[in-house]
Parts: sequence; C-alpha cells; structure tokens
Amino acid sequence: MPGRVNLPGAEELFRPTGAKPEAEGTASGRVRHDEKITVYVSSDELIALENARLTLRRAGVVVDRGRLVRAAIASGLKALEDEGAGADIVARLGTL
Repeated sequence: MPGRVNLPGAEELFRPTGAKPEAEGTASGRVRHDEKITVYVSSDELIALENARLTLRRAGVVVDRGRLVRAAIASGLKALEDEGAGADIVARLGTL
C-alpha cells in the first residue's frame, strides 16, 4: 500500500491575497472587482495588447488582458499624479 499523500493545511489554502492599496499606483491584480467598464479598442490596439501579454508570458509573467490593462491604468494615473502636465499620458491625450 502506498504512503499517505501530504495535503496542504487550511492556512495554506485560505491565505489572504494581500491586495495592495490603489493609492500606491499599483494595479489591483487578482482580486474580485465590483465595478466594470467597457472599452472599445481598434484591431491594432487589441493585437498590441495581446502581443504585450505574450511578451510578458515569455518573461515568466502570466497575466490576462484585464490585469494588464489595470496595470497600465495604474501606471498612467500614477505618472499623472507624480508629473502632472509633464506626464506622457497628457501628451498622448493632447494629440488625439
């Protein structure tokens, strides 16, 4: 008869996820989100987003598109907070 299988304990299975506060300019990551928005993108933007996701995956960072978008939003908002009118996001939005 084979030996017993060691299973993880409850403390390992039900550990807190430790989501970081949004004020620090970090994306919310893998937590339940209560709010939803719809964003329309061009085919080229969607392909670029998917290419970015695959590039991250090759680097060992496995994320879905939603998490990647939340990280980009957090980065843009943090830059706007830190740099104000000099932030790259201001220049990008001013040229649309």
